[in-house]
Amino acid sequence: MSSQDAAPDASSSHKGSTEHDHGRLGFFLCWAVVFADIGTSIYYVPGILYGQVGNLAGFFVCLTLAVFILLTLKYSEVTYRYPQGGGVVTVAASAMRPWVGALGGMFILVDYFLTAAISSLSGLIYFSVVVPRIGPFVLPITLILVALLGVLNWWGISESAIVSAAGAVIAFLSDLAILIEVFTHEKLSTILGTIPQMFSGSSPLTTVTLLTGFAGSFLAFSGLESISQLSPVMKTPRKRTGRLALLVVVLTVGITSPLLTIFSTTLLHNIAHADPNQFISLLGGQYSQVLGIEVAISASALLIFACNTAIIGSYHVFLALSRMRFFPNFVERRGAWRGTPHYSIALATGIPIFVLIVVQGNINLLGDMYAFGLLGAFSLTCLGLDIVRFRERRRHKQKEQIRKALQAGTANGAITELRPILPQAQNPSVAPVSTVVFILGLITTALVMLAWTTNLIAKPLATAFGGSVTLLGLLIAYWNYHRLAKRGRPMVYPTEIHAPIPGAVLAVVPNKPEGLEAVVRAACAEAEESTAVFVYRGHTTRTQAPRLFETVDPYFEDESAKQAFGETEAIARETGVKRLYVYLSDAPDAVFQFWQILRPRDTIIVDEDSQIAHTLTPDMVRYSPGPGGQVTHLIKRWQAPAAVNEF
Repeated sequence: MSSQDAAPDASSSHKGSTEHDHGRLGFFLCWAVVFADIGTSIYYVPGILYGQVGNLAGFFVCLTLAVFILLTLKYSEVTYRYPQGGGVVTVAASAMRPWVGALGGMFILVDYFLTAAISSLSGLIYFSVVVPRIGPFVLPITLILVALLGVLNWWGISESAIVSAAGAVIAFLSDLAILIEVFTHEKLSTILGTIPQMFSGSSPLTTVTLLTGFAGSFLAFSGLESISQLSPVMKTPRKRTGRLALLVVVLTVGITSPLLTIFSTTLLHNIAHADPNQFISLLGGQYSQVLGIEVAISASALLIFACNTAIIGSYHVFLALSRMRFFPNFVERRGAWRGTPHYSIALATGIPIFVLIVVQGNINLLGDMYAFGLLGAFSLTCLGLDIVRFRERRRHKQKEQIRKALQAGTANGAITELRPILPQAQNPSVAPVSTVVFILGLITTALVMLAWTTNLIAKPLATAFGGSVTLLGLLIAYWNYHRLAKRGRPMVYPTEIHAPIPGAVLAVVPNKPEGLEAVVRAACAEAEESTAVFVYRGHTTRTQAPRLFETVDPYFEDESAKQAFGETEAIARETGVKRLYVYLSDAPDAVFQFWQILRPRDTIIVDEDSQIAHTLTPDMVRYSPGPGGQVTHLIKRWQAPAAVNEF
């Protein structure tokens, strides 16, 4: 959400790229992290869907697979448009409003809470195949396990893409081994017979059945959202890395998930007496006892690992929302002993434990509750990306119209019609998508939102739980936001500006408190009928590389910037002047480059920033006194055709 995040994601030289990308994840490790999450869904989804739609489970997974492929196209774009990570929080905040980003954060938290609950419970259920005696004690053991994972994270366990890679490879090879057993032991006629068998003995495919089955089968693809959280640790160019990773995700998930769902719900012997929560292990076990035990052990380990990943993901979302001041700052407080965010970790583990106790370990109830946050996050991400694409296409069309007008010598009349479109996309170097891709994106959004709306109506328990958690989170955010505002510390969310604003006044907020009030009041006085744009030059304070699932936004990590902008907003809001905020890097020419883009008629600075005046080329300089000291006005009369050429 800051101008520092807008750097083009271009490839560098081989040497520079190697140095810059040292320790970052290539496409294989990105695939591994995503598949280690999404690949575990196969262990519990067939059983849950079988309980809801019977043999039709495989049909609906195949149906939803098409939408999943379309979704991967949009999430691939998110990875390089928003290199700071944050997923739905960043996309929704940038495309719409920061509060919509907070809503997206609540959705993804609901998703993570239920992922942790359902993965840990399912992991113990699979382990009971190997050790049947733990069957009656699965729930209490699960509660202890989640608590222990919380303790490990508090101690400082380090999430590792290498461990994810090992788990993902084991999961994929186990899935392939089961499929090979099926194809070698079953006749071709039997395998082909699973297609009509899916539709036999099931209720008719009415509109209601189609909608509920389609919506419910999205559970098979939960985990896709994790790719957008990996942007800060991806190798550049992110576009290539993200696309390759998701291509492999589509291939591996597309091969395993539909076939295993179909076979486990149609070919499993004595399915009426089988535990639906152990379908995949039982399917492998009916051809090879060793394979059945191996699948049970690997599934339990991978599901527990997925639970830990969900805990890590959720406490990083807590940290991001706290830095944005939607949550109280104690949420991001770190313990003096281990240096870990113990309050966030406590919330990330305590809430799934609470959910498990409330549902009494009923995995079908957890499956019903799951879809609210997952589909809510998918919907907001898709909608946000559509809005960004639409603005870029419209802006590109305006540029072409102005260029044609310039060539025809009729630009003077068109210039007055030109207005900047805000907020911009995070990466201005991204070219507008084609019409075909744009339309496919709209179709994807419509299908995902249809599934979400269906679940809101068809699964009242999911709506009640997810809606309650979301509402509670938003109420806390509202309370904290206004509590800080009353204390004179309103939160400011910077925007992106990549086009001139006619008549704008640019105010350089000083890094030191002295002179801040003078700059703000002078800018508001000059911008009565136009826009005051306040910029702050940040200072990079991060010393360590990003971690998995961490959101890395320089502005929200810069406490000095947040305080300066908060004080600026507290003064400026009294005047009622239209205002925008931009966070710049601390590069020597950052202000000059932004000044050329914005083309303000007046640039206001204080004495401590006098070096800025030497880099600009004002037509006139004047001085004016104000509360807190004297300010300098750098006046510039821009030529209209030159301003248009910036587009």
